This record gives sequence, C-alpha cells and structure tokens, in this order.
Amino acid sequence: MKQITLFMAIALVSTGCATQSFQINQNAVAPSVPTKEIRQPFFVRGVGQTRITSAAEICGGASNIAKVEAEETFLDGFFEMVTIGIYSPRVARVYCAK
Repeated sequence: MKQITLFMAIALVSTGCATQSFQINQNAVAPSVPTKEIRQPFFVRGVGQTRITSAAEICGGASNIAKVEAEETFLDGFFEMVTIGIYSPRVARVYCAK
C-alpha cells in the first residue's frame, strides 16, 4: 500500500503544465477568450507527427491574428504519464484581433 501511495505522489508531482504563447500582431488586442480552441491528440509522445492549424483561415487573414497558444494542461500531462507516453494530448488556441 505504501508503494502505491508513493507512486501516486510521484506521478502527481511529475506531471505539469506548459503554455507557449506567440504574439503575432503586436498592435492587435487579443480577446480574453480564444476564437478557436482545438484539442490535438498525439501518440508515442508525438514522434514524427504534425498537426497544422491555419490561424489565417480561422481569423480571415494573417493580419487578423492576434495571438496563438499551445498548451499542455495538468490533465494532459497526467494522461501522458499514465499511458507511458502513448497518448499525449495538447490544446491549440487561436486569438483573432477584435
């Protein structure tokens, strides 16, 4: 029982969150709510896999893109840890200028 508790504690501590934000248009005001949020599943830690999200299509042109984010939430990290990297979900967000 102690080993299971220790394993769970290590698992919870080792999972984390990460967010990468890219400010595309410095003059544009990004809304607080993303225009589009896309869940992207990856397998085997995403080795050799690519997911392309066209922010220009979502925002109606490249000049309308305010910000783009890629995020791994705590829950995403937990799923990746539990499946030993077989399933690695991520979230992509696109913010269009107001």
